[in-house]
Amino acid sequence: MNLIEELQWRGMLQDIMPGTAEQLNKEMTTGYVGFDPTAESLHIGSLVPILLLLHLQRAGHKPIALVGGATGMVGDPSGKSEERNLLNEETLERNLSGIRNQLEKYLDFTSGKPTAAEMVNNFDWFKNLGFIDFLRDVGKHITVNYMMSKDSVRKRIEGDTGISYTEFAYQLMQGYDYYWLYQHKGCKVQMGGSDQWGNITTGTELIRRKAGGEAFAFTCPLITKADGGKFGKTEKGNVWLDPQKTSPYQFYQFWLNAADEDAEKWIRIFTLLPKADIEILIHDHRKDPGSRLLQKNLAKEVTSFVHGQSEYEAAVITTEKLFSGNAADNIKDLSESELLSSLEGVPRYHFNKSTLMSGIDTVSFLAESGIFPSKGEARKTIQGGGLSINKEKVGDVSSIIDEKMLLAAKYILVQKGKKNYYLVIVE
Repeated sequence: MNLIEELQWRGMLQDIMPGTAEQLNKEMTTGYVGFDPTAESLHIGSLVPILLLLHLQRAGHKPIALVGGATGMVGDPSGKSEERNLLNEETLERNLSGIRNQLEKYLDFTSGKPTAAEMVNNFDWFKNLGFIDFLRDVGKHITVNYMMSKDSVRKRIEGDTGISYTEFAYQLMQGYDYYWLYQHKGCKVQMGGSDQWGNITTGTELIRRKAGGEAFAFTCPLITKADGGKFGKTEKGNVWLDPQKTSPYQFYQFWLNAADEDAEKWIRIFTLLPKADIEILIHDHRKDPGSRLLQKNLAKEVTSFVHGQSEYEAAVITTEKLFSGNAADNIKDLSESELLSSLEGVPRYHFNKSTLMSGIDTVSFLAESGIFPSKGEARKTIQGGGLSINKEKVGDVSSIIDEKMLLAAKYILVQKGKKNYYLVIVE
């Protein structure tokens, strides 16, 4: 199976220029993907371009990761309804360093290999390019009519906010990136998300008009969720690749909680499992959806790929402690770091430890901590069987909470219904 066939069955191919497959089958080819440096960590949406580069490298080609130090100062209108904030040089440098460290975990940068990955920063070739030179050497080759025909530009012009000249020029800047890489790195393929198709083809057009050369491109569909929500977003925000921003446990939980429809699609895209293995997993999962076989394998593969085997195993252990049949006993064994990691983003309340010394009835505790607005509502929830303390169901309104119940010596975990958790910090 060649690269294009591999990407097709995985659902990672949308648009492709004629001749691209033939070029990739003919010889070792250098291809690139651009990364947006708006943060010092990539997020799970960035896994798609990372995996495109990885598949390219595994197929015997040379991958280049372009980080847009220059274009990050401008802003890309593609898929956006309004102009984004521009970044200063210091922020960009910090972000570039973080992204470089992450990419080195996933791609083989071993020098000397013909297929060794490279990372480039387009600020390196834009910083000495004057405005007049850019207009003369780049702008004259692409007409305004051509640029305005792109969906990303036309939608902004027709919208309420319009488009600044700064963002309008982004298309030319990305096109020049491809031209520069074609001239200096022999790069002949650009990859990206389907929302980048307009910018990418501007690059192939600039190479044709300015260099008389031929370049190719293909895109991957934008990742969607079955429920219509935005991929890579949770109630707590982005799911980051940096373990300091999104803990490995939370990262694991994101994939574990995927809907069946999403899991079938994502296990093809986000794992390197072979086709035969994935087809068996999907078949077995459909026979017994309750086992969540797809979700467990998806979470295992992606968490291990991003954070390593040991962090995956730690996330599984924490999950079992929190959600197994013996959760009430297991949760007592969680360390403070495990507890806080697994409950990051959960609303937190504070309670005076001295009040627990002699014990306090659960109803008063719930009201005085602020979790419930009144004792009446707390009592009603307990009587309805909808409250648990430290994963144990509370059935008696007169039950007592004391310091012996503290988790990691200072916490009480309150659960209302199935999904609403509250962490009380007692100090």
